[in-house]
Amino acid sequence: MYASTLLSPVKLPKISTRFSNMAANNNITSSSSPPPATSQPTSLPLREIPGSYGLPLLGPLADRLNYSWFQGSEKFFKKRIDKNQSTVFRTNVPPSFPIFTANPNVVAVLDCKSFAHLFDMELVEKKNILVGDWMPSTKFTGDRRVCAYLDTSEPQHEQIKNFALDTLKRSSTIWVPTLTTLLDKMWDTIDSQLPSGPVSYLVPIQKFIFAFCCQCIAGVDPANSPDIAEKGYIRMDRWLGLQILPTVPINSFQPLVEIFLHSFPYPYFLVSRDYNKLYEFLEKEGKEVISRGQTEFKLTKEDTIHNLLFILGFNAFGGFTILFPSLLSALASDKTGIQEKLCKQVREKAGSESGLSLRSIQEMDLVQSFVYETLRLNPPVPLQYGRARKDFELSSHDSIFKIKKGELLCGYQPLVMRDPKVFDEPETFVPDRFTGEKGKELLTYLYWSNGPQSGLPSGSNKQCAGKDFVTLTASLFLAHLFLRYDSVTITGSSFSAVEKPKSKP
Repeated sequence: MYASTLLSPVKLPKISTRFSNMAANNNITSSSSPPPATSQPTSLPLREIPGSYGLPLLGPLADRLNYSWFQGSEKFFKKRIDKNQSTVFRTNVPPSFPIFTANPNVVAVLDCKSFAHLFDMELVEKKNILVGDWMPSTKFTGDRRVCAYLDTSEPQHEQIKNFALDTLKRSSTIWVPTLTTLLDKMWDTIDSQLPSGPVSYLVPIQKFIFAFCCQCIAGVDPANSPDIAEKGYIRMDRWLGLQILPTVPINSFQPLVEIFLHSFPYPYFLVSRDYNKLYEFLEKEGKEVISRGQTEFKLTKEDTIHNLLFILGFNAFGGFTILFPSLLSALASDKTGIQEKLCKQVREKAGSESGLSLRSIQEMDLVQSFVYETLRLNPPVPLQYGRARKDFELSSHDSIFKIKKGELLCGYQPLVMRDPKVFDEPETFVPDRFTGEKGKELLTYLYWSNGPQSGLPSGSNKQCAGKDFVTLTASLFLAHLFLRYDSVTITGSSFSAVEKPKSKP
């Protein structure tokens, strides 16, 4: 998020004084260090960008079918790396022909060095390219371009980004008590059902995530609305899913998926009732945070609510819905005894009267490393894009390539963060990879958040405002799990058994 066998926990390097002070007061900001340099060493050879877009219509269609069906996204990019003998090449990515008007032509950047150019706001712009050249209708977001679609050069970007950063900072005082209360409720429900057989964790985790994000981001409690308490997470799923479905590879049920799901964008009216219900709930219950958006950040009421909904639904709820199952899947597939090691560290650092806290989490280097390694191999958002603001020279590890103004760069993060020139044993899940001094250095190449994990989100960049909110919450989730259980047995997407401690730690 290196090579080493699984060791006993190593003490984390001292975090920045600023971070320590904020954590001590239950306020969290991120550590800051510059992103990897994108300057070009003169010793590298200049190379023409290999690859091809193919014949008009037919080339994009063939690439679309390979990407979404015949090969799948990861194999699609790997085969082209091998064919072109380069991690930088030309290709097409969906969505494309027949109905989409988007241009599918991209320059793929698939190593850590070339990918880092996507974070340089002097070289690339991010206007309307969250999911590539195609953009879902603004009707999904109140007939406006929310912050994720704004470029840093647009004045409103900094207003909204600073509003998001401030909202997360203020909420940090309630993260731990809210999380523990909601997780206790979730695990109690799962415990009560286990005697009858395996219990799927997918719906319980989504309900937990929705309630947690509502309370800790928007300051609203779904329990105050019977409809939202029961259906809020489902409404969010439908609204989110309909926007991204045309770009999501699905290998099953082909060719029906390509014909009926990937050939056209979906109309907003299919989820308008869901979105309006969520909007009305925030409008009624979130008066404090909405007022702050208006008075302190000079946003309109509508801009505040629509952006807050996008942060809550697309960024937080959508991201956690992928990340938490990935954490559990990593636990399920481990053969090294990591659960015992995680449990030992959690009990040592949070088993005293002080309990689970933001401060105790900072001392759990193995827990944090486990989260980072999960994000390295399974980033919630696999693709990142950037459009060249100007002509510039882009470098990979072994070559320099000329990029023309207006060209769209595309990075597939699951491959980027398996760069063998940066990560030892890149295909292997190494739980303690990010511990110790070397682990701290590697955080510079953990790119899941549209920037390095060592970076600092701000109004002048596009790094995820909730970068630290995500990693800390995921670490708290794991720590809470091993405070409650000695071990868990997971089969597929279900818990089949849990082992509780014989006595309370």
